Amino acid sequence: MTINYINEKGKIDIGEQVVAVIAGMAAIDSYGIVGMASRHQIKDGISELLKKDNLSKGIEVYTKDEKVYIDLHIVVSYGVKISEVAQNVQEKVKYILENQIGVKVEEVNVIVQGVKVLAE
Repeated sequence: MTINYINEKGKIDIGEQVVAVIAGMAAIDSYGIVGMASRHQIKDGISELLKKDNLSKGIEVYTKDEKVYIDLHIVVSYGVKISEVAQNVQEKVKYILENQIGVKVEEVNVIVQGVKVLAE
C-alpha cells in the first residue's frame, strides 16, 4: 500500500517502506534507544536487535481514512525512564514525518520489546 498525494503538477506515491525507514532513523536517533527490535520475537522471548539497514522490519506502517498509523518496536537502554523515552520517540517520529514527507500522522505507537545493558 502506498500513501498518495495529488497536487497541481501530478500524483506522488510514497511507499510505506519509505515511511518506515524514515521513522526508524528518527527513532534510533532519540536518546535512550539502543535500536529497533524485530516485530516477531525469537524463541524464549528474546528480541532480535536490528541493524540500520533492516530498521523497517521493526516498524509497521498502515493507513486508514487518509491517516497514517505507525507501530515502532524498540529496545531501550537500561537505566532510562521508559515512559519519557517512548514519548520523545513518538514526538520526534511524528515531527520528522510530517515535516519531511508532509504526511499526516495520526498515531505513533511505541512497543518496548526489550532493555539492554550497555557496556561502559
